[in-house]
Amino acid sequence: MAGTLYLCATPIGNLEDITLRVLRVLREVDLIAAEDTRNSIKLLNHFEIKTPMTSYHEHNKVEKGHELIQMLQEGKSIALITDAGTPGISDPGEDLVRMAYEAGLSVTSLPGACACITALTMSGLPTRRFAFEAFLPPEKKERHAILEELKEEMRTIVLYEAPHHLVRTLEELYQVLGDRKICVLRELTKRYETVFSTTLQEALSYYGEQEPKGECVIVIEGRSREEAKEELREQWREWPLDRHMDFYMEQGLSRKDAMKAVAADRGVHKRDIYKELIGPFA
Repeated sequence: MAGTLYLCATPIGNLEDITLRVLRVLREVDLIAAEDTRNSIKLLNHFEIKTPMTSYHEHNKVEKGHELIQMLQEGKSIALITDAGTPGISDPGEDLVRMAYEAGLSVTSLPGACACITALTMSGLPTRRFAFEAFLPPEKKERHAILEELKEEMRTIVLYEAPHHLVRTLEELYQVLGDRKICVLRELTKRYETVFSTTLQEALSYYGEQEPKGECVIVIEGRSREEAKEELREQWREWPLDRHMDFYMEQGLSRKDAMKAVAADRGVHKRDIYKELIGPFA
């Protein structure tokens, strides 16, 4: 019978944040595929786990991925771990999972630590709906395109960033998004964990004087619905009234319903729209 691929969440800082189930599986599988074996050996040694390891990372994910799939097909069980957190979140684990399903293999995930969720719950910003963007792409054009998309995002936004890139990223966010409430969280679950609830403008001022240290998660408030609606109203107010009416009537709305929609768009009463239109429709 074919083996199973286990996605095992490992601590993001504090070694106590690992589940008993993960520890058991890491001991029982035939092989552990680790993002960086030099880093993961410290974790395995701490818990006295002797299971063989192999490297699986961004630069060998295609060739090594095929090797791991073949081993699974031969009946071997494999645990996939990342340097920290849950495999498949902003790392090549997602590619291995896809390959496993394409090969008809079983995959299961053992939940545990995840920097995104840890930061979100500590941020004090809305958590019901959020957009996880991980690290912004380094390529300038693609990076700008994503920032422009985030400008319209109404959900809470979660980003990862390295300390030496933090100021540049905050500058770009401020330029595109304007001043927003944010929370910068660093060294999560570690001894010097910090939670800095502030605004983009204040964060820029602070980190202009204080050198950022430690891996960071940036949680940013989404765009206000009222702000978005007001911006649309400003655009619609620039339309000639007959064009605005045509916009809705071409979608199949009756004249009465179109007037109601136009009034709502422009933030006025329906009778005000009727008074302006009564001449042309008389």
